[in-house]
Amino acid sequence: MDAHDLLTRNAAEVVTEDEVEKLAEEPEGKRAYVGYEPSGVLHIGHMLGANKLIDLQDAGMEVVILLADVHAYLNDKGTFEEIRETATRMQEQFVAYGLDEERTEFRLGSEFQFDEEYVLDLHALELETTLSRAERAMSEISSTDSVTVSQAVYPLMQALDIVYLDIDLAVGGMEQRKVHMLARDTLPNIDYEAPTCLHTPLISELSTGIGKMSSSSGVSISMEDSTEDIEEKITGAFCPATADPEPTEDGEESNNPVLEIFEYHVFPRFDEVVVERPEEYGGDLQYDSYDQLLADFESGELHPADAKSALATYLDELIEPGRRKLREQRA
Repeated sequence: MDAHDLLTRNAAEVVTEDEVEKLAEEPEGKRAYVGYEPSGVLHIGHMLGANKLIDLQDAGMEVVILLADVHAYLNDKGTFEEIRETATRMQEQFVAYGLDEERTEFRLGSEFQFDEEYVLDLHALELETTLSRAERAMSEISSTDSVTVSQAVYPLMQALDIVYLDIDLAVGGMEQRKVHMLARDTLPNIDYEAPTCLHTPLISELSTGIGKMSSSSGVSISMEDSTEDIEEKITGAFCPATADPEPTEDGEESNNPVLEIFEYHVFPRFDEVVVERPEEYGGDLQYDSYDQLLADFESGELHPADAKSALATYLDELIEPGRRKLREQRA
């Protein structure tokens, strides 16, 4: 797989395609980053971002993970002491999940976000941004109904982080899109370049397929989950025998989270996926790509129950190193 394919694999959107093509021509030494609030145990959303970062490392790029302690504080996620303790644990979990420790730079926001130059640039961005624009940028990130002043500043800091970490490619889930577009619109107004951005998809809620999977609501998967937890959650997952489920009676669109996890979590990390079946039901199925699995699923050759069983096995294998690291952290 060439650098461009690695950069864009499983991306929901790149902004812009021309900018990403230019990055892919000479990826060595270029820097990509993703930022996470240190607010708990790694969950499947973090892991999707980590898969993308592994792709970028394979393409030759340097990877930066911002453990955004100041952002977490502004978003009311605890005291600085609590947040920084969580950041240390998260760093170890990311490495356990498969990131190359020697090629991954971990940074705390507090290392540079209190510097005078950063603060003055932040004030300059505040002069360029209306409160309503900042609130819209924060709407997909905040879990509260009303945005506080601290949360309005939050997306402006995200924009500046891209500059101060010397980033060539900003990575985030689709919920970060409004923040990145704010950065592209406002940074040039204070004499910085608009960042190139890549957005990863969102996994649908596991039990219904409606809305995004979230660690704060619905059924989610994290590194805390045991083998038995994963089997139970995947067995109960929404998985109709189609890649495109019909809308619900009230018109809400649903997706197939089992297929999404295969596509975005399993196939990027395994060269081959084997679905074990008794001989009386046709024997094992082997897949070298997600497209092959999808074709069998849509034709009926691969039954949802067999797909779930295989998914639980591979997902458990991905999570086990992080789960083991959690046990060590708590010992």
